[in-house]
Amino acid sequence: MQVSKSFKKVIFLELAIPVALLILGIYHGLMQTIYRSGAIQQTSFAKLDYYQGLTLHGVINALVLTTFFAVAFGHVTITYYFKKETNKRLMWLSFWLMLSGVVLAAWAMLAGKASVLYTFYPPLKAHPFFYLGAALLIVGSWIPLYDWTRMYLKWKKENPTTKTPLAVLGTLINFIIWFVCTLAVAYEVLVLLIPWSMGWTKTVNVNLARTLFWFFGHALVYFWLLPAYIMFYTILPKIAGGKLYSDLAGRITLFLFLIFSIPVGVHHQYSDPTITQGVKFFSGLLTYGVAIPSFITAFTIAASLEYAGRKNGGKGLFGWMVKLPWFDEKNYLFSYFICGLILFVFGGVTGIVNASYSLNKVIHNTAWLPGHFHMTVAGPVFLAIVGMSLYLYAKMSGKKIMWPKLNTIIPYLWVTGMLIFSFGMSWGGLRGEPRRTNLGMTYLNPDSELFRSDWVPTTMLAMLGGVIMFIAGMLFIIIFFGTIFRKKTNESVLEIPVSEAYHDEKRTPLFDKLKPWVITMFIVILLAYVPALLNVNKNSGPGAPRYNIDNPVPLEANQ
Repeated sequence: MQVSKSFKKVIFLELAIPVALLILGIYHGLMQTIYRSGAIQQTSFAKLDYYQGLTLHGVINALVLTTFFAVAFGHVTITYYFKKETNKRLMWLSFWLMLSGVVLAAWAMLAGKASVLYTFYPPLKAHPFFYLGAALLIVGSWIPLYDWTRMYLKWKKENPTTKTPLAVLGTLINFIIWFVCTLAVAYEVLVLLIPWSMGWTKTVNVNLARTLFWFFGHALVYFWLLPAYIMFYTILPKIAGGKLYSDLAGRITLFLFLIFSIPVGVHHQYSDPTITQGVKFFSGLLTYGVAIPSFITAFTIAASLEYAGRKNGGKGLFGWMVKLPWFDEKNYLFSYFICGLILFVFGGVTGIVNASYSLNKVIHNTAWLPGHFHMTVAGPVFLAIVGMSLYLYAKMSGKKIMWPKLNTIIPYLWVTGMLIFSFGMSWGGLRGEPRRTNLGMTYLNPDSELFRSDWVPTTMLAMLGGVIMFIAGMLFIIIFFGTIFRKKTNESVLEIPVSEAYHDEKRTPLFDKLKPWVITMFIVILLAYVPALLNVNKNSGPGAPRYNIDNPVPLEANQ
């Protein structure tokens, strides 16, 4: 499919800018493992503070990269399946708002005025530009949903009996989840945090801010994941040489995510005293519910891959696995996707532990948690994003990828580092190793009274994994930008592999309409969050003043 220069330019910018920022994001990920291992026993390195680096790592990798890619991939998906370009004025407006937000927040973080981590919990105060930047990034990402919905309704009117393409359905569901969940964090930022950061209000309700953040924060995980899920269902079976086992399974999965993604946020607040046990228990039950679509996906994609392997000549119980294109440099997307799925198996299993009301008490705020979520956001999410970014750029620019053999190996290098890193973090977490903390200053400093020798092997493993991932990440960035600077040798086209369904079930209205599922989503949200917000309103104490991360005394006390 041919697309306009303006369309390509927006997509290229939305892919290239976050990949460039990954240089900072991945570098600070490496530095976290070095600090925590005790290899560096200081509070800063190269004039960047430990918590400043941790904030940059989280914001760039988990918010900027994922949001920019989701918008770009959404434009591409809607355009390709509807054979009509999305509105270019709205594309540019969305891009400039998001970029403006990133610039404001980046200045605040790099200037050391927003070392509040990517969760930005009060009472730690960031510069108002950090919060304003977050708001602009969010608002910019809302705009495409309006355009895509308009195009979808028009297409549906013209094709009333045709099934909505699975990739289009997934894109719309993802951004409906995103729009609804970000309303809470937009309120938190605009109403609670910016006036408080500016000094217009003296205190902030910390418990309300945390609850509003986690209304958004866990749904954010599925905003990361769903573009990868769309690729796994609609692209992976095709490039593996087979078919999607069941189209209906993909639709059920997407609609279940729509229902369960937002209401489960309270499980991040099991230790918050303002929310009662009953509300937390209900959130835990819902969290087990959100595991169901992941189980469906595991079996559906495994069946799709087995079909592909057997179609390619594989025999026996496991012989089909050998026939998959593991190291095919012309089919490199497969290596990115399959490595992400391998990591997601471990990410899903450890996530079930976090969901448990009782087991969560053991691992809460330990290194176990980043060990878990790195196998999700830095597993299938990251690998799908970077792999697809390279694929889309190469196809739409007509350029050949630099170092294709090395490009195919990078995901396997990344998955090796991630497994080592996450094992070290998870093992350390089970031994009480805290998350977020600069361990090199105390627990991993042999001269400290707090020295913990049993955390030496766990942090060293995490550092080893971090070094391997850093190498893999930098190699990808070199290949990505090396490809950008190559000469055009092929026709530039918008082309996405599309998987046929092995079981292409007839259109069922229930699984082709958004309205009943959106209504159900709002009902479940109300059941989960009305009691939670009533708890917070009733049990919150006096508001908190403003603090900086390096001083336990409120800012007002120093004035």
